[in-house]
Amino acid sequence: MRIGIAADHAGFALKEELTKALSKSGHEVVDFGPSSLNREDDYPDYVVPLARSVASGEVERGMAICGSGVGACVTANKVKGVRAALVHDIFSAHQGVEDDDMNVICFGARVLGEALAWDLTEAFLAARFNNAERHQRRLKKVAALED
Repeated sequence: MRIGIAADHAGFALKEELTKALSKSGHEVVDFGPSSLNREDDYPDYVVPLARSVASGEVERGMAICGSGVGACVTANKVKGVRAALVHDIFSAHQGVEDDDMNVICFGARVLGEALAWDLTEAFLAARFNNAERHQRRLKKVAALED
């Protein structure tokens, strides 16, 4: 799968570790930055290009990381076509895709450890939208809010 990933300074180390693990697992990773640690950077500078790439289909799924995950999630959801969620548990990591067609997962690097972040990533990437009528109906209502 082609996965986009982005972070700010607080999420930089976790982004680097997840990028290695994703590549090792056979995924193609598009790194939206940063390429080096800069304690003065801002998450929107990296999350917006990631979110646009997900919305356009350039990457299949996205991962956005900041200190708490909240800022990255708020930012990603401002891009039309993105359905991002801040996830801290396995159920939400797969259910968000299955029922809500989540296409960007957000992590708080100051909240999650590397091992849990990887478990959540695996659940997120393995999940598929189930296309149930009730979920499609709900997503149409959500998409209408973007117009």
